[in-house]
Parts: sequence; C-alpha cells; structure tokens
Amino acid sequence: MKPCVLVTKRIYPEAIDFLRQHTELDYEATDEGLAPAALVERARGKQGIVSQLTDRLSADVIAQLDPSVRAICNVAVGYDNIDIAAATKKAILVTNTPGVLTDTTADFAFALLMAAARRIAEAHEFAHSGRWTRWTIDLLVGQDIHHRTLGIVGMGRIGQAVARRGLGFSMRILYADSRPVELDFPAEFVSKETLLRESDFISLHVALNESTRHLIGEAELKAMKKTAILVNTARGPVVDEAALAHALKNNWIAGAGLDVFEQEPKIHPELLDCRNAVLAPHIASASVATRSRISMMAVQNLVEAVEGRRPPNLLNPEAVALSGA
Repeated sequence: MKPCVLVTKRIYPEAIDFLRQHTELDYEATDEGLAPAALVERARGKQGIVSQLTDRLSADVIAQLDPSVRAICNVAVGYDNIDIAAATKKAILVTNTPGVLTDTTADFAFALLMAAARRIAEAHEFAHSGRWTRWTIDLLVGQDIHHRTLGIVGMGRIGQAVARRGLGFSMRILYADSRPVELDFPAEFVSKETLLRESDFISLHVALNESTRHLIGEAELKAMKKTAILVNTARGPVVDEAALAHALKNNWIAGAGLDVFEQEPKIHPELLDCRNAVLAPHIASASVATRSRISMMAVQNLVEAVEGRRPPNLLNPEAVALSGA
C-alpha cells in the first residue's frame, strides 16, 4: 500500500506527477492553502506533508498533528515557519531545499542592488509617464556600482554567490558572520560595525532567528554611509521596516532593494511611499527552472522519508532515532 501524503498548496505539476507515482495524494491545488485547523484535519492519516513558507507549523499546530505524520518537507530553503524543536519531539523529520536556488536568488539580489543604485524603477515609471521631454545632465542620476565596496552580512551559499557577482564589478568585498569562512575569492572578514561604516552596498543573507530579528534597525541605519544602499533577500523581520522607512525618508541612507517584508504580504505603508525603495513580492527564487526544482526536491525528500529512508536534506537528524528512519 502506498503512503498517504498531503500537499498544502499548489506546486509545480511535475512534482505532483512524481508524488502520484509513489503515494496516495491529498492535494490542496490552490494558492490560498490551508488554515492551521484545516491543515491539522487534512493531515489525519497522512504519513507526510509538503509545506510552504506560508504554512505556520507552530509548536501548537505540530502538537495536534496525527501521530501518523513522519515528515514535513518545506518547499524552500528557509524553515522559520516550522517549529523544528516541536517536530523533533514528535519524531517528525523536517527537510528543506538548499543549494538549488542559490544562483537564482543571488542574481535577484544583485538585480535589486543595481535597480536601487541606478534608479531603474523610477526611470521606468518616468519613461512611461510622458513627462520625459528632454535630456538633462542630472536626469535620474544614481550611484556607481563598479569599484565600490559591497558588504555581505551572512557569507553562506547565497552570500558567497552575491560576492562573486560583486567581484565581476571590481568591487571590494567585506563580510560579517559568526566566524571567518573559507573562501576561494578575495574578501575581508570584518565586524558588523566596520561593515556598516565602510560599505557602499549592504546585502543581507542570514537565516531568521532570535539573534537576527531586527538585525538592521535604527542604530545600524544611522551607522551606514548616507550614500549606502541596503538589499534584503533573506527574511523580512531581519530589518526593522519602520526604522528603514524613516531612514529612507530622512536620507540617512540613499536607497534600498527589498524582496521580503516583516508581515508578508503586507508592506509597511511608509515604505510604499519611499521612491528610493525598490520593492518586490518575495520573488528572488522565482525563475521557472528554480521553482520547478525546489518543488521536485521537496517531494523527493518526502518520498524518501515516508518510505522509511533518511531524506537527503534533513534538518533535524536527532529525530531519526526517534522515528526509526
């Protein structure tokens, strides 16, 4: 008999085809997904769940999951939507999809950096408005990128990929992390304070946890150059949005490029008023190839887990002994 699994929200069709070959599938084929109570109910009798970032699998929700659930497989690199400790306590294996979206996300982070520096969103709007009547020497002038200093906060896979793109623009690379990282390219390990003070562009690539929540707030924004541009493709709560909006409106920094927000899909209303902020709706990994691959990786993790094998992208290996996987 095939194991029964639940997919909480629409994913790429090739992943669903794969699951149908290996499992009995309960598929919520909508973009709205399932509220917590509905998710708990639909998970009854299931051995696994394919979740997405909008599924809030808190300790309370996980405590209510049917004992049959062996695995929760997230369609994302980040997993701050899942209480890992609670899942481990119930011997539920949790997986993510690392590596597959590194270059796609790095491309987009650098696109935001360039768009904010060269005022691309403003230029696009201006060109479409009919207000462009003449060329002038200072029309929509912005900041150079080449030969400037790029500060990376969090030198993991994506941070390193962004740094490599910066090297293509002859940028000096600084990075701040919990410890120095072994790299195959030139970059300087510095304190966060030095990075904030010396960088022309700051790109955030940290996981969300209690130590990184509001990592960038009023004090950090005041420490940056007035010409600095902040880029966030990590998680929204890493930045204090109210403080950032105030900084942008009062010219503490020159601009920002943001793909993530504190209370998605809501965006702080004052940020929406900042013409020097380039905003995107959490699409850094949104290429056709990458979104297809992360869907496939998540369901492959799930099949491995529900068939009794150790999934390759396991986040809580201590749950293996408890689960018997």
